[in-house]
Amino acid sequence: MNIEQRLNNLGITIPEVAKPLAAYVPALKAGEFVYISGQLPLREGKLVYSGKLGRDLSVEEGQRAAEICLINCLAALKSCIGSLDKVERIVKITGYVQSADDFYEQPQVINGASLLLEKIFGEKGIHARAAVGVNALPLNAACEVEMVVQVRE
Repeated sequence: MNIEQRLNNLGITIPEVAKPLAAYVPALKAGEFVYISGQLPLREGKLVYSGKLGRDLSVEEGQRAAEICLINCLAALKSCIGSLDKVERIVKITGYVQSADDFYEQPQVINGASLLLEKIFGEKGIHARAAVGVNALPLNAACEVEMVVQVRE
């Protein structure tokens, strides 16, 4: 089963790549690796989840935000390589979680992205990861996710 079929079976539609908020590109291919810039939980240009985890949002809401970020990462990846079937391996993701001072469940929030990658890519979706708590993110976003992906020509 190809990745497009798997996405369809999961009810996931890959949107158009989000326009950068500043001076950078959404994704950059260097050799066999693609570096995907941090993506926010945006749908159709609108922020879906905002605020701090542990104060304004629950872990479950944070997980859904991380899933949206991941889908936006895939949009950036697809815009760079044409087809998600070229993915050889998801190498690493880094998730930034806008956190209240006493919130320590960043790994559980970023699991939203990690578990979705495994559903989509199977074994190729298992990756290294960092989940980082931060004080603020652009647009007051709940989280931001970036990725490094190995692709085949």
